[in-house]
Amino acid sequence: MTAESAAAARLVVQAPDIDTPALKALAKLAGAERIDAVSRGGDQAFALTPAVNAAEVFAYCARESLDCAFIPPGQRLDRVRLLAMDMDSTLITIECVDEIADMMGIKREVAAITASAMRGEIDFRESLTRRVALLRGLDVAALQRVYDERLDLSPGAERLLAGMRAVGAQSLLVSGGFTFFTERLKARLGLDHTCANTLEIVDGRLTGRLVGPIVDAEAKAACFQRLRATLAADGGLTVAIGDGANDLPMLEAADVSIAYRAKPVVRARATYAIDRCGLDAVLNLFT
Repeated sequence: MTAESAAAARLVVQAPDIDTPALKALAKLAGAERIDAVSRGGDQAFALTPAVNAAEVFAYCARESLDCAFIPPGQRLDRVRLLAMDMDSTLITIECVDEIADMMGIKREVAAITASAMRGEIDFRESLTRRVALLRGLDVAALQRVYDERLDLSPGAERLLAGMRAVGAQSLLVSGGFTFFTERLKARLGLDHTCANTLEIVDGRLTGRLVGPIVDAEAKAACFQRLRATLAADGGLTVAIGDGANDLPMLEAADVSIAYRAKPVVRARATYAIDRCGLDAVLNLFT
């Protein structure tokens, strides 16, 4: 962001705890005249206005472990029409396929493939096919155990969804993971749309294959763009949140993209990064 574009912006800083000396130092760096508390999320957040000197501010926040963002005028929460989220390690804290593999005692092998794909080192379609093949023969009851015993929502997830729902935005859970989990989360959280891969199950056991087209990076983006064309035709904003390389096409199609506790390749290309706060910190990225 240039100094010119940042001049009319406000700086939002967020963290579980922000002390007064840090706020004063940031106000000086940014040339801010006001510091106001922001209360949409569960962590501490403050808006500093007006704000300039983006490079110095980002460097300071990195040293002090603060999430920061320059918010342009007009980026209002009530303009958001669509919120899209990745599932694994974004809406939820786990990678479902890794936890399923743990039921078979092969978590380390599968997790290594997952990590390589999320870093963008290997093709996602290839990595998914390889991982699912390793699950052949697993009783479907193991999937329910993962959902019941290991799946936790990321901090702030329900507050984020409630905040978006309050302004009329629709939600999309789009995942390279599995419909077994996305459909249960849809019912649990009242999500509007989902898109994910379907595991083939025969006689109560996984076959090691998928049913239907693979939902990869391009399919995620296509699903997002179809909804965007309908929901944001009035000039409203679209928001996408993800953490891995296979989220990048979807993130780049959004008006506002957020890297949530993400891999470096994603953080570098998203509009904003949230590394220290919960998902509800997204609500503070809008006026």
